[in-house]
Amino acid sequence: MKFSNEEILETIGMIAEDKLDIRTVTLGISLLDCSDPDPTACARKVREKILAKGADLSRKADFISDEYGLPIVNKRISLTPISLVVPIADPAAFIEVAHAVDRAAAEIDVNFVGGYTAMIQKGETSIDRAMIEAMPEVLSTTTRFCASVILASTKAGINMDGCYTMSKVMKDTAARTAKDDGIGCAKLVLFANPVEDNPFMAGGFYGTGESESSILVGVSGPGAVRRALERLGPDADLGEVAETIKKTAFKITRAGELVGKKLAKILGVAFGNLDLSLAPTPAEGDSVGQILETMGLAMPGAPGSTAALMMLNDAVKKGGLFASSSVGGLSGAFIPISEDASMIRAAEAGAITLEKLEAMTSVCSVGLDMIAVPGDTSAETLAAVIADEMAIGCANNKTTAVRIIPAPGKKVGDSVYFGGLLGSAPIMAVSQVSSETFVKRGGRIPAPLQSLKN
Repeated sequence: MKFSNEEILETIGMIAEDKLDIRTVTLGISLLDCSDPDPTACARKVREKILAKGADLSRKADFISDEYGLPIVNKRISLTPISLVVPIADPAAFIEVAHAVDRAAAEIDVNFVGGYTAMIQKGETSIDRAMIEAMPEVLSTTTRFCASVILASTKAGINMDGCYTMSKVMKDTAARTAKDDGIGCAKLVLFANPVEDNPFMAGGFYGTGESESSILVGVSGPGAVRRALERLGPDADLGEVAETIKKTAFKITRAGELVGKKLAKILGVAFGNLDLSLAPTPAEGDSVGQILETMGLAMPGAPGSTAALMMLNDAVKKGGLFASSSVGGLSGAFIPISEDASMIRAAEAGAITLEKLEAMTSVCSVGLDMIAVPGDTSAETLAAVIADEMAIGCANNKTTAVRIIPAPGKKVGDSVYFGGLLGSAPIMAVSQVSSETFVKRGGRIPAPLQSLKN
């Protein structure tokens, strides 16, 4: 792969002026050979494999960052779902293995590890139940290990029992981390139709169809896209706007692929894929919401927001796929509330509501992400919100997710503060109309008609 002088100069400009960065390099590690019915032996095998495979990740990522002058913000690890590795239905076993993972992550200096994952879209095994039972303890006593649960898919439908179970896990986890505004829930993602090569946390896990070990790169360039649209000017029509986004995504993708392939080569692992999701931060200028504003919306949440976000997502994917055959993961635009300065302001002003966010998630990369709600929101209401988002994923045959924090002791008008990339968020109102009878029916919502495609 060769780069022209013009491409190199444009990339330097995006780094210097537009906050272009590699948001994460994530090392995927298969743990399928670490399974053991003895929890202590299993924990030891998992820890040893993480240390063996990941020992050089942080140091060599820093070397690549210095060599190319391209910031690499996070180094992370993605693991085979732990529910496939711990073969006994004992919550204590999952806690022991999770603590071993967390200690190993600290030793090799990675900020997050994904893979405390259960797949219950069609039903639970006894091992899944034990793992989920241990989840509040794991999320409240580890700092780096992230959890995810697959509750729905277009092929399977929606596990409503699972939605209700996970709403109670959310409440328990929030209560155990109440002194930090329920931050344990920021490490828990609930999925419909997840991808198995997502480098972003907290929802990343390393699928069983992946290689022994590979590098997954997450590139983030909302600042670069915003600046390109500013240079385009206010008189350009929306077709020109889409074309500009597509061209900018092309350049971002080329930069990310260069870093990912070089890092994979020096680590001696496969290059897995490049995820060019526009993932924002709380820093000014590094915001997906500000892209929507540059398109002409006064604030995210204004009428037209869903249409603008659809165009943004589509143009990002088109530009990335033209630039590389290795594009994967989610590759679109994230709209987390707490992690995006513009989205925070819109929520504080009441310009964006939970219901409008739900509509926007039908066209974005993930779903209801990093949303703080009153701590007294019932488990039944949370389960219904989760189910609604799962339904969007199933009906549209796309990935959707939920990461909600029922902040203990907080009410509408208050805020939560997590710091770092997790940012802060105002408490958003949730409908008080009851869904209790619907949720308590339980069972499984059948797969939609579009599942019958084979």
